[in-house]
Amino acid sequence: MNLELTITPIEDIKADVEIIIVIDNDLNHRFVKDKKLLKKAGFGGEQDETCLLVGVDRLYVGSSSLAGTPIRTAAAKAIKALKGTSYKNIKVATYLVGQKCTNSLRTMVEGFILGGYSFDNYKSKKSKKEIKEIIISLDEYSQRVVDIQKVSSLIEKAQILADATNFTRDIVNTTPADCYPKVMADIAEALAEENGMECNILKPKELKKQNMNTLLAVARASVHTPRVIHLTYKPQNPKFVITLVGKGLTYDSGGLSLKPADYMVTMKSDKSGGCAVLGIMKAVSEMNLEVEVHGFVGAVENMIGGDAYKPDDVLVAKNGKTIEIRNTDAEGRLVLADTLCYAQQEVKADYIFDFATLTGASVVGVGHYTSSVMGQSEKTKSFVVDMAKRSGELATALDFNPYLKKTIKSEIADMSNISNTRYGGAITAGQFLSEFIDKDHIENWAHIDIAGPAFVEHEWGENPHGASGAGVRMMVKLIENLASGLH
Repeated sequence: MNLELTITPIEDIKADVEIIIVIDNDLNHRFVKDKKLLKKAGFGGEQDETCLLVGVDRLYVGSSSLAGTPIRTAAAKAIKALKGTSYKNIKVATYLVGQKCTNSLRTMVEGFILGGYSFDNYKSKKSKKEIKEIIISLDEYSQRVVDIQKVSSLIEKAQILADATNFTRDIVNTTPADCYPKVMADIAEALAEENGMECNILKPKELKKQNMNTLLAVARASVHTPRVIHLTYKPQNPKFVITLVGKGLTYDSGGLSLKPADYMVTMKSDKSGGCAVLGIMKAVSEMNLEVEVHGFVGAVENMIGGDAYKPDDVLVAKNGKTIEIRNTDAEGRLVLADTLCYAQQEVKADYIFDFATLTGASVVGVGHYTSSVMGQSEKTKSFVVDMAKRSGELATALDFNPYLKKTIKSEIADMSNISNTRYGGAITAGQFLSEFIDKDHIENWAHIDIAGPAFVEHEWGENPHGASGAGVRMMVKLIENLASGLH
């Protein structure tokens, strides 16, 4: 989708269709040209309500305010409403909160690109009807004068971020037959070459040398051997060093603690944390942010077979801690345990964040659309939650407590890989991971459980059926703030 920015007034631009955003139900604004037709069609301008007037080639969409999130979802709904039509190019005006705040323009562009996403790789017949171009006029809602140089850089960032999110969605949506650990490593290597990053891939021999025994145990029943990916983006004068760690379970059958059949469907999405790390690395490197970022992905497939690891096994993690296995479907935390240890060995970071579709308990606790943020530091958790909300993602903090920590105690090892209670599972999983964070990083570490929003089987907001790219926007916003000296 090509984006063009122009100072030409909206009325003087030739396009197949015009998108008009109706702010706060205001049908009397100068941009609204079809008040009588809209009333006849029953359009009131509610948030995300759309009305396509084919006779005049105008699509109206409602937004509750000029703030970023309502504008983003309105733009996404508008693009979705035009899918399947013969329109090829669109024109739209500019909508700003204030003279100096241009965030709504950036979020509008994000909404168009995110809302226009579709995944049809496995369709035998692909739609040829798609939007080719969006022309954005700097003719502004409140008739403010807009600096084209300033907003052009914002639009470039919006396009980079939305493209990186869609890049992440594509990998998550790819089937396990086509995306297994070696393929994830190949994607990382190609990304590194294209964007000027360093890439190091650890294969089974190197993983054994690194004593990454818990990760190897999860992987050993699969025909697809595991990989640990390390991507590095190094600007000349970095202001901070950030480490990102992602769970890359390219498929999770549950192992010998086999999932029920209907729970196994969609488990291609268990690589969402690792895919988010790849998407973040793509965006950060293309934005040329002044923060050094290291992305680690533990890419593994959890399958069944004669060589599968078993309930009652005791595994030794990279940091020497022993883990009693009581459920082989709690495998993601085992992969993350070793990958976190390796990441801290390789990089001393100012912040470390891990992303994982780790627990169904997170979905039960906070719903499909929200990520759970955990850690030992209230300041670090609040930082992540704030950046998530400012990026348009939903996140909330869950608190650790000593009573739940006792539930992962083992009588025969240092800890169990699951708790002895069915309650508080998202928190106990986070507390398990905290055992693999060293004292130099513990105050600046956050665990982000994206099990809820990473993959949802219906459209919501600017997100499609399937993968959402959860984690990418929140973390890029956080890194942007660090690059600006804000934290």
